[in-house]
Amino acid sequence: MIAPRHPVLSITGQCALIGGSRLAWYGPGKSESPLNLALRKLIGAQFMETPFYGSRQMARQLRNQGCCVGRKRIRRLMAGMGLRAVCPRPRTMVPHPEHRRIPICSGTWGSSARTRSDARRSPTFRCGVASPTSS
Repeated sequence: MIAPRHPVLSITGQCALIGGSRLAWYGPGKSESPLNLALRKLIGAQFMETPFYGSRQMARQLRNQGCCVGRKRIRRLMAGMGLRAVCPRPRTMVPHPEHRRIPICSGTWGSSARTRSDARRSPTFRCGVASPTSS
């Protein structure tokens, strides 16, 4: 009914002509492997005991229990289960209230500067101040 290597019509076009969806052509998705299901159970049980374990500690703990698994697989499975370690997150964008604020350079470059890196080397480059050489 649908020719995968049709010279003119794509699979999408053929599915549209017969009124079917592409999902019906490709079939149902793959289900989780039995190993992943077993790992999910182990991760869930360990997470109930130690909710502060992230993917690194969880992978180390499962390796100590005898499962040969990598951190990235554990990270993917934990994300699929909606699990995140219960710990403070880095607050890198919150400035300390006592720190001095430094103005951001607006990019008023000297006339001799062609690029931003040239402007940094140029003696006429000043933050927020017009260059004396430019008119």
